[in-house]
Amino acid sequence: LFRDSKGSLQALQDRCPHRFVPLHLGRLENDRIQCAYHGLSFDCSGACVHNPHGNGAIPKAAHVRAYPMQERHGFAWIWMGEADRADPALITDFSPVDPQTAYIGKSYLHVKANYVLETDNILDLSHIEFLHGNSLGSAAVAQGVIEVEQHGETVHSKRTTHNELLTPDLERLRGIPAGKRVDRWLDVRWNAPSNMLLNSGYTLSGEPRDQGRSVYVAHVFTPETTATTHYWFGIAFPKKLGEEGRRLAEENIQWLLQPFTTEDMPMLQAQQEVIGDEDFWTLKPVLLASDGGAVRARRLLEKMVKQEQEMTGTRLEKPIIESSAPAI
Repeated sequence: LFRDSKGSLQALQDRCPHRFVPLHLGRLENDRIQCAYHGLSFDCSGACVHNPHGNGAIPKAAHVRAYPMQERHGFAWIWMGEADRADPALITDFSPVDPQTAYIGKSYLHVKANYVLETDNILDLSHIEFLHGNSLGSAAVAQGVIEVEQHGETVHSKRTTHNELLTPDLERLRGIPAGKRVDRWLDVRWNAPSNMLLNSGYTLSGEPRDQGRSVYVAHVFTPETTATTHYWFGIAFPKKLGEEGRRLAEENIQWLLQPFTTEDMPMLQAQQEVIGDEDFWTLKPVLLASDGGAVRARRLLEKMVKQEQEMTGTRLEKPIIESSAPAI
């Protein structure tokens, strides 16, 4: 991955076709990547444009694959499939966390668990009562009102609590008077393969939602292997808040990093160790009322993978794990 002289992101396969050295070890100059081993140079399209050896003739096979890329709402999106099928309209809308309009606190974790386990975790936030009882949860969460909706290929998992007493940290970070009861909503939107936006909001108990304040948190999971995942997350506060918004973004992301690192991550990694290479459904998981959103997303993802395989004539050994993602 690199930026060209115009500032646009470019993506090339990280393997020189000559002796298979990673191109990222090379040098970027004049919108060309020069291989560090024998000096072949490749332009942004992946074509070899310079051979310093012999008469300089360029072998016909001297090219590397280039991948379409787009930048939108502070994310870099790459299309890993056939280039002529890349459609920017499929990019998930993350406008509420756009750095052009909001201060964003951003962070990252490398998690030793499958990416679908990660999406399960966010789509069923009933766990915050138990796993995050001293930070994000309360005794009211598991009994919240649950709604699951599907619109096309988008799944919404919504949870609403009433007359809830938040933890002191959440009261402070959300500007809620200490000891005041609130109604809270936790609305998660999922798009394949693993792109989620959480709208978390509060009102004083009994007040209408439009009297409250929403905070948006992005959760984006990029599969690395069948059992490891790149986890990107960020929280947004409007720029109209000025320096207060900048401070809140940084303070909140540092605070969230603690439960994500010390509570979520160890739990998911322990879960992955138990599951191992087994297929999730063959283990016959017991399902609860709170699993509706996660199950809906899993089934939709499986359907989309199957359709893609039929369209391309491919068959993956573990499609739910190795699915070709529309965007990362």
